[in-house]
Amino acid sequence: MFRFFHEHFLWLLILAPGLAFFFWAAFRRKRRDLERFGNPSLVALLTASVSRRRQVWKAVLTATAVVFIVLSLARPQFGTKLRTVKRVGQDIVVAMDVSQSMMAEDIKPNRLEKAKHEIASMIDKFEGDRVALVAFAGKAFVQCPLTLDYGAAKMFLDAMTPDLIPVPGTAVKAAIEASVGCFSDQERKHKVLVLITDGEDHAGDPMEAAKEAAKQGVVIYTVGLGSPDGVPIPTGEGPAAFKKDRSGQVVMTRLDEVTLEKIALETGGKYYRATPAEVELDRIYEEVRKMEKKSLSSMQYTQFEERFQIPLAIAIFLLFAEAVIPERRRVKKEWKGRFE
Repeated sequence: MFRFFHEHFLWLLILAPGLAFFFWAAFRRKRRDLERFGNPSLVALLTASVSRRRQVWKAVLTATAVVFIVLSLARPQFGTKLRTVKRVGQDIVVAMDVSQSMMAEDIKPNRLEKAKHEIASMIDKFEGDRVALVAFAGKAFVQCPLTLDYGAAKMFLDAMTPDLIPVPGTAVKAAIEASVGCFSDQERKHKVLVLITDGEDHAGDPMEAAKEAAKQGVVIYTVGLGSPDGVPIPTGEGPAAFKKDRSGQVVMTRLDEVTLEKIALETGGKYYRATPAEVELDRIYEEVRKMEKKSLSSMQYTQFEERFQIPLAIAIFLLFAEAVIPERRRVKKEWKGRFE
């Protein structure tokens, strides 16, 4: 099998006939100039050491070298190999709370940006692990299915904002159920869920979902964001504009550590509280790396061997030959004196 990796460079081959035309025109003009210079017999005598044939050959070598340089730039590839690629790791689903309460500023700049920064840093450490993203507020949905494309996962992560889910609230139960749905039903291990939220559940019983997840072999690690003392929720309408209830009282959002600890313990995971040092997700990933890993993919693919060295070597040889070939030749001269 043969191919050019950069086929667009082959358009440069048009330089070869262009160069050939240039040399032809130059030789023709030189001949005309010499004819106008003086008597043809005298000019022939004066230029007897100049080899027209060698000049033509030097031009041919230069034009041919350009052809092989272009072929080298196009990167010819052939001589294929079959290789087996295997990836081992875990299936990790990250469920992140994107409710309005995550805009609270008890963690700078706010809870949501803090969580997104930590998740992106954790994804950068992945080595063969598949990752999925689940966004939840009053409802939950899969933002990014399990993938090995970490760049795409981080793009989906950037798009996770409170505007993503118009339904208000924090449905932790729905988040766990949606996350469990990302995993394969045929396995009972190699499943990790990282749940990042302030823990204030407003819909359903999260412990019920945690027990079902444990039956499916899912290990849940929970990360709590915020302060247990409670802080107001900014509305974004001004520096002192906070969310209020129907009676006009400012709504306070509090970290529910008790619920998050129970969820983690139910599935054999651990609970971590978010800190300014941002070490909690690093610790979670260290725990995950200690788990038994599975083969996530095994495939055979064809690898093309680079062969650009061949035309490049030929081009260098041709240019070297053009440089060492002289234009002049030795002319045998006979001295004729005054005496015969």
